[in-house]
Amino acid sequence: MKSIHTLAAIAAGLSLTLTAAAQEQATTASSTGSHRPIPPSDQMFRKSIWRQVDLREKQNKPMFSEGKEISRIILEAVKRGELQAYKNDSLTSTFNPQEVAGNMSYADEKVELSADEKAAGFSEKDLGGGSDDGWGAPAPKKAAVKKVAKLDAAGKPMKDKKGRTIMVAAAAAPVVAPKSLANEYRYKDLYEMEIKEDMIFDKKRSRMYHDIKSIQLLVPSTLAANISGIEKPIGTFKYSDLVKVFRNNPQNAIWFNAENDAQHKNLADAFELWLFNSYITKVSNAGDSRLDDIYGGAQQGILAAQQTAADLIEYEYNLWSF
Repeated sequence: MKSIHTLAAIAAGLSLTLTAAAQEQATTASSTGSHRPIPPSDQMFRKSIWRQVDLREKQNKPMFSEGKEISRIILEAVKRGELQAYKNDSLTSTFNPQEVAGNMSYADEKVELSADEKAAGFSEKDLGGGSDDGWGAPAPKKAAVKKVAKLDAAGKPMKDKKGRTIMVAAAAAPVVAPKSLANEYRYKDLYEMEIKEDMIFDKKRSRMYHDIKSIQLLVPSTLAANISGIEKPIGTFKYSDLVKVFRNNPQNAIWFNAENDAQHKNLADAFELWLFNSYITKVSNAGDSRLDDIYGGAQQGILAAQQTAADLIEYEYNLWSF
């Protein structure tokens, strides 16, 4: 009888240990942004892949419909405090909502003199209606100096020997430098995303999974207001957090079904069903280099992306040949 109790206690202990281990694995995996984490013990093959998504493409337009753009859904959730933004796909350091707003904004161009205007004798002080219009116009008169009573230590006006109140010039107000005007990009302008995923073969279920980790919004390099000429990250978001936002906003977070208004899908379902088009820009490597850097140019990078996609499909196919 005692041995039966002992075996039952051992079995219960093993069960608790396995449950705790499974929970620990799931929690550790979900911290990377995975919505459905796969325990490392079940992963026979894994490769990290970065994909670029152009929301202007025909296949991607359903998640970029008018007034319900995925960029709008994400950034408005950040402004409401519903979604946390991160600085990069390592998902360790964060942005606050004000920093995200700054990343998706651009400053008005500084007004400067042209070469002809400088040759004509104009100077920087003439910008914005300066004291001289460059053609000999008289400078405006100086404003009268405002005077106030001089106060003693008790705060009472001081007087001279004749009983008159001593007046002194009022302290000038501090000059505040004019702030550069910043404007937010339209949500329609933010049509580029980068998706980081782990391509994992689950040996327990005998199938390949595309485990999305994060989605990054970018300011496209082709926008006229983006004078830097390079893509600018706005923020990176955990995919697990995005799924919650999409599920909590079913009326707006939709994949637009152009054939049937009664069958719009939630954006979370659209990602699960892979209802979008993308191309590979990077595959995990020792140098953490993008394909166009490895192969020496944008055109070669596109060709390498197509070859990489074909190689991954062939690898998955070959898993079933043995």
